[in-house]
Amino acid sequence: MVQNSMLLLVSYIFYGWWDWRFTFLLLFSTLLDYYSGIKIQESSNDRIRKFWLVLSIGINLGFLGFFKYYNFFVVQFADLLKNVGFSVNESSLMILKIVLPVGISFYTFHGLSYIIDIYKKRITARYNFVNYALFVSYFPLLVAGPIERATHLLPQIEVPRKFNYSLAADGLRQILWGLFKKIVIADNCAYYANMIFNDPGAYNGSTLFLGALFFTFQIYGDFSGYSDIALGTSKLFGIRLLQNFSFPYFSRDIAEFWRRWHISLSSWFKDYLYIPLGGSKGGTFMRLRNTFIIFLVSGFWHGANWTFIVWGLLNALYFVPLLLSEKNRQHLNIVAEGRLLPTFGDTLRIGTTFILTVFAWIFFRAASVTQAWEIITSIFSSSILQPLQILPKILILLLGFFMTVEWVGREGHYGLEKIGYRWPKILRWLFYCLLLVMIAMYSGSEETFIYFQF
Repeated sequence: MVQNSMLLLVSYIFYGWWDWRFTFLLLFSTLLDYYSGIKIQESSNDRIRKFWLVLSIGINLGFLGFFKYYNFFVVQFADLLKNVGFSVNESSLMILKIVLPVGISFYTFHGLSYIIDIYKKRITARYNFVNYALFVSYFPLLVAGPIERATHLLPQIEVPRKFNYSLAADGLRQILWGLFKKIVIADNCAYYANMIFNDPGAYNGSTLFLGALFFTFQIYGDFSGYSDIALGTSKLFGIRLLQNFSFPYFSRDIAEFWRRWHISLSSWFKDYLYIPLGGSKGGTFMRLRNTFIIFLVSGFWHGANWTFIVWGLLNALYFVPLLLSEKNRQHLNIVAEGRLLPTFGDTLRIGTTFILTVFAWIFFRAASVTQAWEIITSIFSSSILQPLQILPKILILLLGFFMTVEWVGREGHYGLEKIGYRWPKILRWLFYCLLLVMIAMYSGSEETFIYFQF
């Protein structure tokens, strides 16, 4: 109880350090789901159970919708009226200066999964408020995930924990690799990606494609780097969080990519949206419909901009050939498992999947769908054959080192988990020191974690 009380206090201080006012929103959401869970648990009347389920889901999604999408819907509704001939006074639009609470999507989904699991009788409601509140607000995952399940995290919270040296040492290695991903890879790539995407008209096709590559590595290093830091930090407290990334850029098709990218969100949508919609049990039309719904909702979850919706739609289109040929689950193993190099076929499949992903990320990063289309049009023009206008050689070398470590460590849960584990101690520590030196020498400009805005 003391352990959890201290962690809960620290978690609220951590969250309140950004803006203390939003701790009240977090507390309200926690109290709502805590009380709703108990009412669902204690009632044998299906109508009453459903009432509390709908109330909890409705209020949680209502807050999420207001903070993330209110202005978006106001503007889109005004545009719709103008398109059908109505006169709209721009100054009369009820646009609000809304500050998006950090991590609201993540802790909202924590609470929703808890309530739904109680309603479905997968778990029982918790009466210990401190334990439940810690599950929702546990600081390593509070602002950018992974999205935890009550079935996985609550049992770990509810038992006393003792310091585990081997687990803590593993956590420190994961933190180190996460810091390298974020500070060296993501922040340096962000500098050039921002330069190119902020003024795409100034660059030729080859440089725009390089900018798309830089953003591809930026978002992976940024988000998976945060996840590594969160998982590693949690191991120091004796708690194991869900794995959120599993070397997605080595995927052999887009289905495998989505089993390896933001795993906690993908599995959340699968369990709480895709399967309730019918999953893959229906005919081809139902499977295609459900897939498009999942990806469109996933795109909209990321933000109130058409670019995210197009990004989701594009990924759904990538999925169609796999679904129609029933090959969406053919790559379930680790690529080139037990071997140093992949086969020629796997290399070709990895390269194709990676390029498709790069072009999808252009929509994710661009300021508008129009800008994304202009960038892609320029990439597919003759200017793709022109020399690069930007070529940061050091960054290219750092990316090569980074991907080499990721490839060698792909059979673990993170890049460093198995690398150097059996090396002589002096050699292993020299490698860790090398990473620390690289972090100190090549730290990029400070960039906010991308997923803080979601």
